[in-house]
Amino acid sequence: MDVASGDERGTTERVLTLLGLLQQRQVWTGPELADRLGVTARTVRRDVERLRALGYPVHAGQGVGGGYRLGPGKDLPPLLLDDEEAIATAVSLLAGAGGAVAGAGDAALRALAKLDRVLPARLRHEVRALSGSVESFGGGGRTPVDPEVLMTLARACRDEVEAGFDYPSGNEVRRRRVEPYRLVASERRWYLLAYDLDRDGWRSFRVDRMTDATARTWRFRPRAAPDAAAYVQESVASRVYPHQARFLVHASADTVRAQIPASAAVVRRRGSELCEVLSGAGSLDSVLMHVLLLGHDFEVLDPPELGGRCRALAERLLSAGASISPAP
Repeated sequence: MDVASGDERGTTERVLTLLGLLQQRQVWTGPELADRLGVTARTVRRDVERLRALGYPVHAGQGVGGGYRLGPGKDLPPLLLDDEEAIATAVSLLAGAGGAVAGAGDAALRALAKLDRVLPARLRHEVRALSGSVESFGGGGRTPVDPEVLMTLARACRDEVEAGFDYPSGNEVRRRRVEPYRLVASERRWYLLAYDLDRDGWRSFRVDRMTDATARTWRFRPRAAPDAAAYVQESVASRVYPHQARFLVHASADTVRAQIPASAAVVRRRGSELCEVLSGAGSLDSVLMHVLLLGHDFEVLDPPELGGRCRALAERLLSAGASISPAP
């Protein structure tokens, strides 16, 4: 009985190895598979039949260019991933979780949860580090970042240990020491919300601008933190600009969000047909024109001097309109 059980385990392991090989490339010849598995061509044929019985559509071709090929089936069969492929898949799923395609975010999170359940113990905590340390706002394609940097930061967020990285500041690159809190995905980029130890305050950092990111063993006690996604969105939309302004727009929040990218303004609901818009620009006239071109009635909430810019702009537009001769 013990020998039979051992033979059965050996066969199962070999068949799973065969499945992994078939998923690695398009076509394998019988001799190639036999050599990789250390068995005869006849055993390869038997293992192929075992895979077919399990629902895997393994096709066999004859002649030059022929061989065994794993084709698409009626149902999606389980996939075999090595360690690097599993981690890369988790990173990709997290990126998809903030995507712009309707329903893609929920599907990506479900797939990530399934991946987490079947991963071996040595990898499961890596995926949980990612899933527990990421938030998002907006959606769409993002600037590519190094997955190793994302993993390093996600582990540091999970383990509550200090992190360091080189980051551009003006015309130079400086080493930053932070207490990492959350990774945040926008529709364009990845950000890290962290407490900057050298500047003694919360900061957001673009992950694609980091180099030489490392996690230390020095643990920290978590501070009271702001809402990660909201903080980063407000930083990207307004705080990075020299001028910020708030408006009360006479339209629903959903309507205005459809008109403004999440990285360009923060839109807060103020009732069914009102919303508050927070945005920034290089000048007050620029931020005023952005809101004006939305096509909705609005009121200036802040700053007070923007009221004067509204009147000046109105007079300028009236003057330009009065100078136009009526059409014959």
